[in-house]
Formats: sequence, structure tokens, C-alpha cells
Amino acid sequence: MPTQSIPLPGLDLPEEPPGLVLLHDRCCIQTCLGRRMVAVEGRLFANYALGDGAAETMAMVNLVATGSASQVEVAKAFGCSTRQVRRLQRQRDSGEPASSRRRGRKPGATGIVRIKAPDVRTVRRLKEAGTSNREIARRMAVSETAVRKLLRRMGWEPVTAFTQPALPGLELPPAKVPQPDQPLPIPPREAELPEPCPTTMDTDPSNRYFDRLMARLGVLDDARPLFQAGLRIPKAGVLLALPILLQSGVLAAAREVYGSIGPAFYGLRSVLLVLLFMALLRIKRPEGLKEHVPAELGRLVGLDRAPEVKTLRRKLEHLAKLRRAEQFGQELARLRAEARGDTLGFLYVDGHVRVYHGKHRLPKTHVARAHFTLPATSDYWVNDGQGDPLFMVTAKANAGLVQVLPGILTQCRKLLGERPITVVFDRGGWSPKLFHKLQADGIHILTYRKGKTADLPLKKFKLRKAKLDGHSVEYWLNDKTITVKAEKVTLKLRQVTRLKGDHQTQVITTRWDLPAVEVAHRMFNRWKQENYFKYMRQEFLLDALVDYSVEPDDPERTVPNPVRKRLEKEIAAARSELAKVQEEYGAAALDNVEAKRPTMRGFKIAHGKLGQKVRAARARLDALMARKAALPIRVAVGEAVKDPIVKLAPERKHLTDLLKMVAYHTESDLLALVRPHYARTEDEGRTLVQNILAAPADLEVTLEELRVKVAPLSSPHRTKVLAAVCAELDRASAIFPGTRLRVRYTVSNRGA
Repeated sequence: MPTQSIPLPGLDLPEEPPGLVLLHDRCCIQTCLGRRMVAVEGRLFANYALGDGAAETMAMVNLVATGSASQVEVAKAFGCSTRQVRRLQRQRDSGEPASSRRRGRKPGATGIVRIKAPDVRTVRRLKEAGTSNREIARRMAVSETAVRKLLRRMGWEPVTAFTQPALPGLELPPAKVPQPDQPLPIPPREAELPEPCPTTMDTDPSNRYFDRLMARLGVLDDARPLFQAGLRIPKAGVLLALPILLQSGVLAAAREVYGSIGPAFYGLRSVLLVLLFMALLRIKRPEGLKEHVPAELGRLVGLDRAPEVKTLRRKLEHLAKLRRAEQFGQELARLRAEARGDTLGFLYVDGHVRVYHGKHRLPKTHVARAHFTLPATSDYWVNDGQGDPLFMVTAKANAGLVQVLPGILTQCRKLLGERPITVVFDRGGWSPKLFHKLQADGIHILTYRKGKTADLPLKKFKLRKAKLDGHSVEYWLNDKTITVKAEKVTLKLRQVTRLKGDHQTQVITTRWDLPAVEVAHRMFNRWKQENYFKYMRQEFLLDALVDYSVEPDDPERTVPNPVRKRLEKEIAAARSELAKVQEEYGAAALDNVEAKRPTMRGFKIAHGKLGQKVRAARARLDALMARKAALPIRVAVGEAVKDPIVKLAPERKHLTDLLKMVAYHTESDLLALVRPHYARTEDEGRTLVQNILAAPADLEVTLEELRVKVAPLSSPHRTKVLAAVCAELDRASAIFPGTRLRVRYTVSNRGA
């Protein structure tokens, strides 16, 4: 299908702006405000003041030398002959001072006295734009008299000069770029936050050199999406996620928190859309872009090409320097709480360990899935009652759940207000002192009991049945009250014990109003959070590092005293040696012949050397124990470690994890649309959603609509599900960000 140039609504621009000369489709010259700029493929090639002959000569010569333009094109654009351009090249190659002054001609002569027929339209266009006769003559490489004669023949009459609409940034003050380490208050979110719709001078969606030039000049914060019609565009099915992404408020929240990332072709909106589409298409890291054609991915967001690895890394680095990831996560959690508050009565909190295999020395922690202690970083996630994530925090130096939980619940209280909260966690958060504090704050707990307890008699268990969350459940349960004492704290708690086979599992809670079967069901629903971690590791590469940078850590942070640890090894060896010599001494006593040595005195005399070994081993052990008792249990990490005290830079990782979380939410919402139409949703639903998002699609573009026609899937019943999803999403009337195009969804009638 041929590409159609779509005029921008409400914007009547001339075909070429004033002061613009096109050498060819990749190179142009713009003259304005007393300066002249040369751009090649959207990149600034030269920038100099009018009248600077040396700079203009250098620009002419370099354009030819680099192959950016031919001698004929340069000569026509700069108003000289090709012979003059060749002479300037020879002068540069020979080292002579170059000069653009013409030789062998009278001043003012051009050697061309007539205007060719194809250039008449250009003269008319320039004159309508308000260009003077002298400037037209210079551009066309003719005399001013020839221009005046042509205008008389054309019957030209002066008209009101055209005023070019100013681009954002020329008319408005430049956007304020947030500076690092400055607090940025989030303003109240309006009911309707309009999406900025920037202007553009480009008309060819596959070549955005004007917008790239404007971004390079610092007057464009984000390129406007321009879509190109086409058939079977790879992975265009990901556009089905757009209505749900807009409904989540992720782009609006990013604008409120980050504001702008400064003048750029790839602005904040474009970068976030690319990252979100990458996550949905399973491009798990920026390096994964190497395996995809930039032009194909760019068409999905309305750009001529998507940002590549280095560009995307630079954008992430810029956002990381602002240190707004935590604030961005809180805003996303607030929006999620407003939309899904009914699922937040029970909050599941659990830690996820990201193992580190690099060269830096990081704190170690226990990795449950590896059954080993390794250098790692601990993240704590909060999930709702359906298992979907709400927000996450990164623990300092792998702090345990007991230390992290109060801060997490403070954030939850800010999100949920005064509504009742029940927090569900595993044995890592067991602390009667913490339970007492949470109970005083009006927060209920639900966790496993820690420590060994005697099993209950089997006759005390009863079968309990109920239908919860659409499923029938049944457990053999015992419900009773227990008292827990620790550190001058005495608590009365409810214990619900489940019997499964020969194993008994004790669940502790402060919820006295719930039936025992619901208490057990809510506790055992923790598997949803564990499944979320597993799914995110496999599908979104949650554990992968986005960058390898580190930043200084707190040197005053305390760690277990490494000297005590070394002493404990020596003490263990001393105890082993003592046990060995005591064993030899006991064996000698057992084998003692009483007829020869009837008294203990005689035995000691006979085995004096062995007794000395025992006493020496005891003395060594006592000395080591005394040294250990004199040492502090914990010391500052700066005293314990000679290496630089560093931690992994958290900002980029935190930001990308939040975007992957939004992508997971989007998949979950699409899964909810699939569920009524697909019988095997629980088993194959997410795989089907992935296939839909990765499907090719036809794009049709009109003045008001972007029509996405998704290709049929592998089987008729799946295509029927796709048609139902498209119909549901089409009713959302989503507007593509940065444009006024309504996105319409249908299934293509072409064969699969």
C-alpha cells in the first residue's frame, strides 16, 4: 500500500518553511535569525553565522568530502558553480588557504540568467512565504533581475506574509528539566489530564530528519508519532495493550514525576512506550534490541526507528540521575489502589533475592532456591489479594523482613487510608514485639508459627468446607487460642492448625472474625506471590542487571564482626582437638591394667604426656573463648572491610522493574478479557495473550483514526477470542499518546 502523507489537523504549513533549502531527501540548509545550519540525516552538520566565509567554505568542502552531497548539489545550494567547489576542494587537499570568492567574473554575476521551468513553483512558494527577491536569487543561483522578470510574467502581487506556527519551545519557555537530588512534589492528579500533542514539520513517517534537527537545536522535547500504513507489520498486535496502559495512568504518572528529560527526539513518552512494548514483547533487556530491526519497532510507536541500545541506556541513565524511581512507584501504587481498592484488604509481603555474580563485594544473604548464602540484593514486594504486585522496595544491606515490614506498612497505610489491613507474610517476619506494635496500629497479621511445637491429637481436627474466590476448598482444621511471650510482651493470638497427611501446619492471626477455613485459605494463597516471582524471572528476566554501576554505601552500617567469625573457626578446631585428646585419655583409662596401676595417681604418672595434651587443649580453648567474649558482636562495615564500601545502583533497576510490573498488570487485564471466551484460560491464558501481542497486524491511517487489523491466530477458536478482545478494546476509544488519532481494533479478513 503506498504511503500517504497526512496533513496535520489545524496546522496549515507551507510545503517548505522559510529559509529552507533542500539538497536532497537527506540533507538540508536552514537559515534563520542570522545563522545558517546544515543538517544531514537529521543530525547537525554545520552551524555558523551569516557572513562567515571560512565556515561556509568548510561546510561546502566537508559535505562533498564525506559523501553527504554531490558537487552539483552543493554548488546549487550555496549559489556558486561546480567549478568553484572543485577549486575549493583542491585548495584544501593542497593545504592552501581556501576562499569561496569567485574568480574570473564580475561581482554579482552568476553565469545563469534564466530560471528553468521546474523552478517556477519554488519561486512562487518562497515568495508566498515572504522571502525577498535577493534571497530567492541567491538560492536559485540567478540574478535578482531574472527573479523580478519572472514574477512580472507570473502576475505576482504582494500578499500578506505567512507566519509559521512556532514549535513548542520557540513560543513557550523551555521545559524545566528536573535536577538530580531535588525533591519534586507530585501535584494533585486532575480528572482529565490532556496528553501533549506536539507539532511536526515532517510528512514522511519513514524519514524524520526535521524533528531530529529541531531536537538537536533544543526546541523539541518529544517527537510526534507519525504512522505509516502497511500490511502484516511484525508484532503490531502489541498495540492492543495501549488502552490498558493508558487506563493504568503510567504515562501521566511519569509526566507528573519526571516532567521532561530535556530536548530530545526520543522524549519521556517515547522512551516509556518503547520500554513497555519491549516488556510485553519479551525483549527482556536493552541489549535484546540488537536482535530486532529498529525501523520495524519504530513503526509501533509512530517513529522512523526505535531507539537502539546505547540511546536507551543513555535515557535510563538520565532518568536514574533524577532519583525519582521510588516516587514514581508510589504514584503507580496510588493509582492502582484507587482502581483496585477492593483487592487490597489482604496484602502479601515477601522478599525476593537477586543473586549477584560480579566482581564487587556485596553483602551476602541466604538464597532459599539455591540453599546457599551468596552475594545478593533483597527486594520486598507487596502483592494484593489476587497475587498482582502493588509496589516494591529494595532493602538496605539485605535487611530482614522484621526490619523492613514497619516501613512497608507505613506506605500501605498512606495508600489505603484508615481501611482495615491484614498483612500476610512468612516466618521471616516472626517477632512478637512487632506483632504487638502492628496490633496497636490497627493492622492485622497472618503468618506461620515459628519454632517447634507439639503436634495436636488427631481427634481434635474437623473437616471444614467453603467456597472462596470462586473455588471450593476443604481442610482438616483445629482452631484455638494461644499465648505468646517474648521480651516483656504477652500476646493472645489465634492459632489455626491444618492437618495434611501426617504434617501439621500452624497459622497465627489476629483476625478473630474470619472462619477458620478462610484463615487457612488466605494463608495458603501465598503461592500466588511465589508464582509471580517465578513467572517474572522466566518471562521478564526480573533478576537480570540493567546496568553494572555501583554507588557508595553507608560505611557506618554495622555487620557481624569478622574477627569473631575467624575466632569461631579456631574455637571449633580447638574443641575438635580437645575431644580427640580426651578420647585418647579415656581409651587409655579404659585399657588400664589395675593390677599394675591400682590408683589414679599411678595412672596419671604413667600417662603424664597425654594428660599434658589434655590440659594444653583446654587452656587454648579457654583463651580463645575469652578473646571472643571481649570482642563486639557487630562493627561498622568500614572497619571490617578494606575494599570500597559499595552497593548496586538501584535507580535503573527499580525503574525497569516498575515498568515490568505495569506490563504484568496489562497482561492480567487482557487475561480478564480473554477469560469469558476461552475455556482453558487458567492453563493457557497467558500464553494466548503473548501470542496475541506478538501477532502481525495491518495499519491504516486516516486524519482521525489509526486502524489496527490484527492477523488471525493459529486456529479459528483462538481467532474468535481475538475478535472478542478487539471489540472490547475498541469500545475504549483510546487516543494514541502524542496524537489525536483514535485507535480502532478489528481482526483482519486476510488469511493467517
